[in-house]
Amino acid sequence: MAHERLFAIVNPAAGGGRCGKLAGRALDRLRSAGVPLEIAWTAGPGHATELSRDARSRGYRRFLAVGGDGTSMEILNGLFPGKADDGGREEDGRPILAFLPLGSGNSFMRDFAPGGMDNSVKRIRAGVSRPCDVLRLTHRDGQVHFINLATLGFPATVARVTNLRLKGWGEMGYVLGILASLAGPLRHTLPLRLDGKGEFDPRPCLFLAFCNTRYTGGRMLLAPDADPADGFIEYVRWDPVGRLGLLWNLPRLLDGSHLRHPSASRASIRRADFKMEEAVPVMVDGESLTLECRSIEVLSRALDVL
Repeated sequence: MAHERLFAIVNPAAGGGRCGKLAGRALDRLRSAGVPLEIAWTAGPGHATELSRDARSRGYRRFLAVGGDGTSMEILNGLFPGKADDGGREEDGRPILAFLPLGSGNSFMRDFAPGGMDNSVKRIRAGVSRPCDVLRLTHRDGQVHFINLATLGFPATVARVTNLRLKGWGEMGYVLGILASLAGPLRHTLPLRLDGKGEFDPRPCLFLAFCNTRYTGGRMLLAPDADPADGFIEYVRWDPVGRLGLLWNLPRLLDGSHLRHPSASRASIRRADFKMEEAVPVMVDGESLTLECRSIEVLSRALDVL
């Protein structure tokens, strides 16, 4: 039996602890507006996945992520555990995910509810949902599902530096992470093939990005042509550039004009396959992982966003 209540999963560590301080008041606003809730608080990394998987097995199909992009990714991976279950069981329809953005970046929400938490509360109260694609990354040891983006190369290095040292600084922390990462390698060999066509491309790159929505690192418009419900992955590639060239183009990430650079290219794809011999740093929805990637594919409109 499906529950009509929102199952709210709160990550008190999100936003450098900001979420833990503000979540109670935000949830009270929803309750006072007549939104029925069941609330669970996470105790550490991976707990949100366990909570959402258990709630799903008990009949919940409406979920509320209270935190940042990483919190919603963990919840999503409890709802989409693998190829045997793409999250949309026929008896209760697609899962529904709502957000109270109290994390560091909240990049995903800029495509759905710009305006921060106040606008999110209004939209949850209104009860209107929109379909959303889900992307699935298959690696040597399993799968990861996500709704914002995955990057390999330089941005994955930036995410690792930021998450280790600068997480509590929000968007400024991501900018500082970029500057700190300039001392590292700017050429990466990540052989891949798009939509099963041709041979694997072995050319070095600065980075590869596989985007469902437009933003990363808060307000950086990495993929201005991305549409989260078109059934495609927005693929963005940058060929290697020098450190001065990278610094020169950083401001262009704020309006998407970085794609006009001759080193940049983009494509709308449904699948990418990798030919890797070892695990590499990967940033998935703001989280730093080390994975031996096999493929990335799109699950068209597999989720509803409230």
